[in-house]
Amino acid sequence: MEQTAKTGHWATTLLLNVCRLLLAVAFVFSGFVKAVDPLGTQYKIQDYLEALGLAQYVGDWLTLAASLSLSALEFCLGVFLLFAIRRRQVSRMVLAFMAVMTVVTLWLAVANPVKDCGCFGDAVKLTNWQTLWKNVALLTASAVVAAWPLRMTRFISKTNQGIVINFTVLFVIGVSLWSLYRLPMFDFRPYHVGANIVKSMEIPEGAKKPKFRTTYIMEKNGERREFALEDYPDSTWTYVDARTEQIEKGYEPPIQDLSIVERSTGDDITQQVLTHKGYTFLLVSPHLEYADDSDFGDIDRIYEYAQDNGYPFYCLTASSDKGIEQWRNITGAEYPFCTTDATTLKTIIRSNPGLLLLRDGVVVRKWSHNDLPAADDFKGDGNQAGTDQKLEKLAIGQLPEDRVSVKITMLLLGYVLPLVLLTLADRLWQWTRWLKVDRWRRRKNAETDAEDEENQSNNK
Repeated sequence: MEQTAKTGHWATTLLLNVCRLLLAVAFVFSGFVKAVDPLGTQYKIQDYLEALGLAQYVGDWLTLAASLSLSALEFCLGVFLLFAIRRRQVSRMVLAFMAVMTVVTLWLAVANPVKDCGCFGDAVKLTNWQTLWKNVALLTASAVVAAWPLRMTRFISKTNQGIVINFTVLFVIGVSLWSLYRLPMFDFRPYHVGANIVKSMEIPEGAKKPKFRTTYIMEKNGERREFALEDYPDSTWTYVDARTEQIEKGYEPPIQDLSIVERSTGDDITQQVLTHKGYTFLLVSPHLEYADDSDFGDIDRIYEYAQDNGYPFYCLTASSDKGIEQWRNITGAEYPFCTTDATTLKTIIRSNPGLLLLRDGVVVRKWSHNDLPAADDFKGDGNQAGTDQKLEKLAIGQLPEDRVSVKITMLLLGYVLPLVLLTLADRLWQWTRWLKVDRWRRRKNAETDAEDEENQSNNK
């Protein structure tokens, strides 16, 4: 019986720690991919609110705060589970979190109000039913962990748990703020640096092609009407909005809804822009009405550089004519404006506005409006220093080398390595402490045995 009980205890402990590690990996990954793309998570939260009819009651600042909080909570819970920190409290929080998420994904699977739940950001795409079964598995694992929390094997002592907690919170918030100010540290979208947009839009030979329909909402004399692309009206009509929808399924390439229509003529110039031989600048702003205009001087300078060197420069937006005119009045913009779907623009770059540099349809560089190339970035070296040079000769005109590997190395050195060193130091300290206690206990036992022997001799 005793042997059976011990076997059952070890089996339960093993199962619990396997569940704990599974949950830790899932939470850390889910939290991190959200943290590196806070705007993407915000857009997904807004999709949920629109499905519930609550979007108009919740401001952007609140959805952004929810995005940052959600990613930080998931990442921290995962790390705390991994290190077995505050075992009772953390296990209960994980169970409660998974219970709520499972209910939400059940609603998604049944009602299908949003196609992608966004649980793993843009890194891993799951259907709503796949997400539900994934959450059911994680809920089961969290129930096991919450049932026997004290059987989780600690990787760090109580004394140093505060260091891990504070370091993790600061790290994940720092990653989110850095990605928010500049651009996502890791770009999982099809418009990432190095992506060939033309090839990403191609459908393999023989594959069934999906069909899309872009509808333009125009206004004239107070009357609003919808027009297809082939029926785009003349300039007497005022642009209001545009939407693209899939009307027939088929093979879905990574990029399938990119459409660029020149506002002044109504011509579709998508292929003209993407197949242009050489460099092309694209200023991207889903809504110019809400775009940050503090750096418009840098944008105008880059536009002038493009004009001087013969590089096309377009502004892609989903704004109305009124919004474009307002932007022109504020910034003095002279570059041409084109219409593109707002969701597509938000996917292209997480900045409003943001700047793309294409070369032969390949994304060479992406910049947030907070990190636009400086004037010196367009200067040459050597005898021609101080004068603008062609992009072919400049570093910003080339694809960056080993960008992802450098970022991974920085994360490993900046976050993972300190935790590994802390864990090793903590375990070594605990081991030496155990040795001291063990030596003291042995010495005490020896002294007690000696006293017992002496007492026995005296009694004799």
